[in-house]
Amino acid sequence: MTDPSLSARFEENRPRLRAVAYRMLGSASEADDAVQETWLRLSRADAGAVDNLAGWLTTVATHVCLDMLRARKTREQAAPGAAEDAATAPEPTDPEREVLLADAVGSAMMVVLDTLNPAERVAFVLHDLFAFSFEDIGAIVGRSAVATRQLASRARRRVQGAREREEELPSQREVALAFMAASREGDLEAVLAVLDPDVVLRVDAVGVKAAAANAAKGAPRLVPELRGAVDVARVFLGSAQAARPVLVDGTAGYAWAPDGRPRAVWAFKVEQGRIVEVQFIADTKTIARLEVLLVEPPSR
Repeated sequence: MTDPSLSARFEENRPRLRAVAYRMLGSASEADDAVQETWLRLSRADAGAVDNLAGWLTTVATHVCLDMLRARKTREQAAPGAAEDAATAPEPTDPEREVLLADAVGSAMMVVLDTLNPAERVAFVLHDLFAFSFEDIGAIVGRSAVATRQLASRARRRVQGAREREEELPSQREVALAFMAASREGDLEAVLAVLDPDVVLRVDAVGVKAAAANAAKGAPRLVPELRGAVDVARVFLGSAQAARPVLVDGTAGYAWAPDGRPRAVWAFKVEQGRIVEVQFIADTKTIARLEVLLVEPPSR
């Protein structure tokens, strides 16, 4: 029978363990699984011999998360098609997950964390978010303290880039919103106001083919690459009436998503308040590899 006092001590640590696991895994359900596995390991261990229960639990939970991350990578490498299908499947609404996400990291940072290898992710999360020493983290990931420091440093540079992109996101979205609104209204002057004079529009092969097939229905003629504000503006005037604002890999964009799943995506690159590049993506396989999140437009 489990010692009631041990159960109570575990419950005291549960919120912190779940926070660590969530930041490691990026999934509320997987974080709960990791915490439950940590409890099972504690119940089978000689808890009386543990001097620092909080530290022991965190170490065990991290080992569990590391195993889960490695297993996830193995599955993705073995079945890339399944990973793409999972990327496009709608996530269930989970208010607690939203709170955790806002508390821990932004959407762009989560995308970056998902690109890190398991050891990099563990090193960054434990050191930068929970102040673990590199010696302690190294013991968990099987690296020296110096090697672990390098893991965290690489991860930190990538995450910092994500943070900088998120800081720029509100202004990016405002520019994208103004561009799409002016395009729908056919306001050439307003469209040109947010386009860089040398803006480039890039369209994938599927988009070019689809536009040609729908030319009789009024679809604009598209080519793989088009440069210049006036020419790009004319392509968009009066179009994209049903497009919805999205984040595309953490940056501002729009998508045609009639059933909640993106079928075509416009990704914008904004510099100094003007759009310098637009990518139109209609290839479903390419879209499946992107992180496309439907969002509401910012208040104006």
